[in-house]
Amino acid sequence: MEARAINRYISTSPRKMRLVVDLIRGKRVGEALHILHFSPKHASKVAEKVLRSAVSNLQNKDDGGRVDPEDMTVKEAFVDVGMTMKRISPAPMGRAYRIRKRSNHVTIVVAAEAKKVKAKPKPKPAPATTSATKTTRKKKTTKAAKAAKNS
Repeated sequence: MEARAINRYISTSPRKMRLVVDLIRGKRVGEALHILHFSPKHASKVAEKVLRSAVSNLQNKDDGGRVDPEDMTVKEAFVDVGMTMKRISPAPMGRAYRIRKRSNHVTIVVAAEAKKVKAKPKPKPAPATTSATKTTRKKKTTKAAKAAKNS
């Protein structure tokens, strides 16, 4: 079972957000939350919020009961480019420089691991002995006995 959370129009450049999201991809949720909580990057606060939302979505989606966050993993985490706001800054000699304020969309998909139920091992059938194997064994023991007598 899996659930997703999407946060759109975050006012950080996608490149800065990808640096943070790459740290948690494929990790367990508990470990990912610790990484994001103690990361010095500003984008990690937003990514942590999205991850907590995805975990909450999965817990609400589960009908059978609460899923432990330690049993969840970050299945997918990616950043898409959002809209770019164009602003103008005054420059020398009457010119204007363009400032591009980028934004992004963060998507995090969290999956719960299926509970592994150990099945009872099936008993192995007893090996069937045939008359050919019995005669082979007798020949080996008689050859070994003869070799011992000759030495």
